[in-house]
Amino acid sequence: MAAFDPLTRLTQPLLFRLDPERAHTLAVQGVARSAPAIARLGLRVRDDRLAQRLWGIRFPNPVGLGAGYDKWGAAIPGWHALGFGFVEVGTVTAHPQDGNPRPRLFRLPADRAIINRMGFNNDGAAATAQRLAALDRAGALHRVPLGINIGKSKVTPVEDATGDYVASLDRLWPYADYVVVNVSSPNSQGLRDLQESSALAGILEALIDLNRMKADITRRRPRPILVKVAPELTDDQLDAVVDLLRTVGGDGLIVCNTTLSRHGLVSDPALITEQGGLSGPPVAARSLDMLRRVVARAPGMPVISVGGIGTADDAWQRLAAGARLVQVWTALVYGGPRTVAAINRGLLDRMRREGVAGVEELIGSATR
Repeated sequence: MAAFDPLTRLTQPLLFRLDPERAHTLAVQGVARSAPAIARLGLRVRDDRLAQRLWGIRFPNPVGLGAGYDKWGAAIPGWHALGFGFVEVGTVTAHPQDGNPRPRLFRLPADRAIINRMGFNNDGAAATAQRLAALDRAGALHRVPLGINIGKSKVTPVEDATGDYVASLDRLWPYADYVVVNVSSPNSQGLRDLQESSALAGILEALIDLNRMKADITRRRPRPILVKVAPELTDDQLDAVVDLLRTVGGDGLIVCNTTLSRHGLVSDPALITEQGGLSGPPVAARSLDMLRRVVARAPGMPVISVGGIGTADDAWQRLAAGARLVQVWTALVYGGPRTVAAINRGLLDRMRREGVAGVEELIGSATR
């Protein structure tokens, strides 16, 4: 397993001695500064059996970095070197914001989980666009597909959310391969109310209109627009989001965000009672259930599955259930820098054992 490789044995104990947020910041900075050195480790698994085309974009492998790890788009070349098949940065808001008071990030090692209440701390859309533009000029932005996750600014009233999302898309559109509308973080007051169909419809229609206009003006392809949903949605609410996406012309779902549930945790009660969204293996069952429901209701709708994925078998299960792509976040904290390579190599090994020609054949195989 990736968690026991020598590189992880060296780096993880050092980082785990630090405050979790400080360790996270150092990890992102380290990846940003060490991309050439990381590339020499040979962590990119290059095999056409892992590749697929989705929304007209080539994904070299199905394992992506989930939003929230690199909120600033600071380490994109390093994520490529670590072997990710795509990278999602953000959440980015129209206005820069500091997020919630510290401490706001907590490790639960006994559950291999994390609780965070970061609150969309980021530099804002304009500054993020400048950073991405510099990477683009250097030829370092689109080595793998880039998703940009956008959310509502804290200073913007909920009733003005549409304009806030539109402002972010307007600044960030040139740099995105796909865009994610985050209406599901539990750490921004009132945000999850935007998952209701009436509120979400207005946001999506405005974003889709702007997307088409920019594509027409620039003669470039429209950016796929996805919605990221919360695990607390009821089945009926999830069905309503799926139906709305099909009605307005949305391009897919990310299932699912962090959870407020603390069911089944074995960590120190002092940690369990911290407020915020829980990620890691405790979210896996709900994430998988939601994936299966979406695939059953809308078989052609692309879904990116996230939540509790840490091994090749986890990724295989989600792809076989119908996910087109998967994302990791918490697994990278506990599994270390070889996590993505281990997942991709494990997928290839299982393909060989089970006679599966490639990821395209694997996707949805459990539903056929």
